[in-house]
Amino acid sequence: MVAKALSLLNRLGEHPHGAAAAELARECQLPLSTAHRLLGSLVRDGFLEFESKSRRYTLGLQVFVLGQSVAQARGLTGMARPILEEVSALTGEVTLMAVREGDQQLYVHSVQGPQGVSVIGRPGTHGPLHCTAQGKVLVAMAPQAVREDLLSRLELTAKGPNCITDRQHFRAAIDEVRTRGWALADQEHEVGIRAVAVPVPGPDGVALAAISTAAPAYRTSIEQLIEYVPVLTAAARRIAVRMPSR
Repeated sequence: MVAKALSLLNRLGEHPHGAAAAELARECQLPLSTAHRLLGSLVRDGFLEFESKSRRYTLGLQVFVLGQSVAQARGLTGMARPILEEVSALTGEVTLMAVREGDQQLYVHSVQGPQGVSVIGRPGTHGPLHCTAQGKVLVAMAPQAVREDLLSRLELTAKGPNCITDRQHFRAAIDEVRTRGWALADQEHEVGIRAVAVPVPGPDGVALAAISTAAPAYRTSIEQLIEYVPVLTAAARRIAVRMPSR
C-alpha cells in the first residue's frame, strides 16, 4: 500500500492544478476504491488537500515540509541562492542549479537575470541528463560506476534540434566534459537556448550539484557563454564549501 500511496503522490506532482480521484486512479492503474481510500489517508496526514467544490486533490503542505527538510540536509536552501543571484547580476542571464536524481536532473534553483529569458528548469521539476549542460556535468562528474552505467543505458531521447541521440557521440561528449571541467549545450534541449554549466565539486571530485547560465541563442554566442565559465566556477566553489558532503 505504501508503494501505491507514493505512486499517487508522484503522479499528483505532475498536476500543478490538481487532479480528480478517477484521473489519478487511471494514471496509476489502481481501482477507484483503492485510490479513494489512499487519497483520504494522505489528506488526513496533510500530504494532500481536497477541494470539495472542484473535487480535485492537490499536494499538501506536509510535502513541502519534507522537501524543505531534504533541501536543508543537502545544503540546497538559502545558502546557494544569494550566490546564484550574484552570478545572474554579472551575466545578465538566468542561473540554474540542479542535482542528479536517478536518470534525471532535479532543478533546485532558478534565478532570473536582468535581461530575463524563459527556460525549462522550474525548481522541483525534472529534466534530462543527456541534452543539457547541467545534465552532462552531472553524468561526467558522477562516481565511475554510476557514470559508466548512465553512459551505457541512458535513454537518448531527441529533444532540441542539436540533441545528442547517438551513444558513441554521447560518450565522447562526456569524456570532453571530464577533460575540460565544464559543459555546453547549444539548442540540445530547447530550440533557441544555449547554456554552459560547471560542477559544484565534492571533496572526492564527484559533483554535488551543477550550476549553469542559460541564454537565448540570438543574443549570446558560444564564445560569450564560455567567458562565463570562470564566474560559474568561482560561484560553484563557494557553494561547495557550504554544502554538506553526502
